[in-house]
Amino acid sequence: MKPFNLFPYDANIRFMRYGWLSLTIAALLALFSVGVMVVNSFPGGHFDPSRTFNYALDFTGGTVTELHFSKPVEVDQVRAKIEKAGIAGAQVQRIGSRNDLLVRMQAGHGSANDVLRAVDSADNPVTITKSDFVGPQVGRDLAINGLYAVIFMVIGLMVYVSVRFEFKFAVAAILTTLHDVVLVCGWFAISGHEFDLNVLAGILAVMGFSINDTIVVFDRVRENFRSMRAEPVEVLNKSINQTLSRTVITSFVAFLSMLALYVFGGESLRGLAESQIIGVVFGTLSSIFIGCPLLLMQKVNKQDLLPKAKDHAELARRP
Repeated sequence: MKPFNLFPYDANIRFMRYGWLSLTIAALLALFSVGVMVVNSFPGGHFDPSRTFNYALDFTGGTVTELHFSKPVEVDQVRAKIEKAGIAGAQVQRIGSRNDLLVRMQAGHGSANDVLRAVDSADNPVTITKSDFVGPQVGRDLAINGLYAVIFMVIGLMVYVSVRFEFKFAVAAILTTLHDVVLVCGWFAISGHEFDLNVLAGILAVMGFSINDTIVVFDRVRENFRSMRAEPVEVLNKSINQTLSRTVITSFVAFLSMLALYVFGGESLRGLAESQIIGVVFGTLSSIFIGCPLLLMQKVNKQDLLPKAKDHAELARRP
């Protein structure tokens, strides 16, 4: 396995020396992301949660229409015709061949027949292959269920880490994961990129990736606390160094997979890939620079990983 060790197993990089600096930077980034989402939610000084992100039709409701042209057509030309017909905010993207396009319109901005009349021509006839309508109530239900999914996952992860480790580890793991999720959400709030169900799925996947990466480091922390006679700072530094190669290699492979999906997966999967690319980057950094400093801030020690010591005095006396 030596060829796969990017960093020496016995490396001694002093990550904990920069613990407070990394936590400060992480807190500032998270606050900035939350700040952007709050500002977006108050357009004109009035609270409007529908403006926090650029929500797709999955959440706002509207019409999705698939068009088939007899000849290849350019997306920009079709978009211009739709705008000229007075249909505002329509999103046009290619699906499959150069003859097929997908048009998304928010509720009240037009119908499939309006689009057909706008883009149909004698030299390039158009037919509607599929048209679906998502009602506003369905969109609200999807948004609420998405929020429930995030809350359920946070609670489930905290219970899991609490059972496998100790409560201090659960707090550190959940804060680390939430930091990654907030930064991904902040990116979509800042960029204005479309926020749909695929992006929500990507965020849930980011939570899973982040907690898994953090648990790998924490598992090594637990082992080293039990086998090493050293101060917590030394144990945490050693644990990060020992898992550094695994963390970087795993994250790099995941990054390449998401990058391929972003480049070749088409417009419909771009949001999913984008959220996971950002999540992988920040998830890797957080498992190295945030998780263990949070443990140190909570003054974790060997006794936190030896619950039997509370019941057996002879174990409590052991070094």
